[in-house]
Amino acid sequence: MLNILRRRYWYFGISMLVMIPGILAVAMWGLPLAIDFTGGSKLEIKMEGDINLSTSSIATLLDDNGFSDNVVQIADNDVVVIRTKTMDDLSKGVVIEAFEDEFDVAVELLSFESVGPVIGREVAGRAVQAVAIAAFGILGYITYAFRGVKNSFRYGVCAIAALLHDATIVVGLTAILGQYFDWEVDALFLTALLTVIGFSVHDSIVVFDRIRENLNRYRRTEYEAVVNLSVVQTLDRSINTQLTALFTLFALALFGGESIFHFVVTMMIGLFSGTYSSLFNAAPILVVWEKREWRNWFRSNPI
Repeated sequence: MLNILRRRYWYFGISMLVMIPGILAVAMWGLPLAIDFTGGSKLEIKMEGDINLSTSSIATLLDDNGFSDNVVQIADNDVVVIRTKTMDDLSKGVVIEAFEDEFDVAVELLSFESVGPVIGREVAGRAVQAVAIAAFGILGYITYAFRGVKNSFRYGVCAIAALLHDATIVVGLTAILGQYFDWEVDALFLTALLTVIGFSVHDSIVVFDRIRENLNRYRRTEYEAVVNLSVVQTLDRSINTQLTALFTLFALALFGGESIFHFVVTMMIGLFSGTYSSLFNAAPILVVWEKREWRNWFRSNPI
């Protein structure tokens, strides 16, 4: 039988190699917060004509009209999304008029919204609270659900460890993409992150539930062997479930438009990470904890 857990420290090392660049990116650059969290304005307009738009030309046009701190996105070559500091109705009219004069086309206002800095801070605070409450709720639920298993608390802690692994990868990669490709952390990102957390916990529970069944079935078998058997038995199911979701998300990334592209890619990254962490992090941590291997970390190589 395939011995997956034999190389568990390799899996931990791979996770660290993926997480460390993201952690450093957040520490150095911070998160590219959108107006949902910082306050500001978002203007979405449609150009009624066959013209070639570029973000650089639009940014120059905005700079010339006094809007220097802005982020520009182009969707479907005729829809322009502008994020900038708080803009009033007068400034909005100036921008639309500037576009009409510059490109000699009619401009249709699709949407306009402004968020004050106080509201932005409140949203950010509530987002952090939501994640924290979800984590504690998950810990309590798993501990209770696995109360028939010895040391059920460990299963909750390992699920939280996998959850934090996935959240760290998603947040860190977003910080890197924000630095180089102008990605932003907005309300859709928060939705994607919470969904990833849900998938991560679900995958971990599937593995843990199989471990519980096998512990009752193979009472005289070594704990590591039971956990390894459980991981092998759930491997196909986890991969197939992930591929089904990824194919759907890939189609959305290709044909869903720019407005949800970042959301979909974030989901894809998180789902892949969630499957990896539930199989190759959460379950192996249970074995490390059961065998108290940390006592030998500085005595010999446990690999």
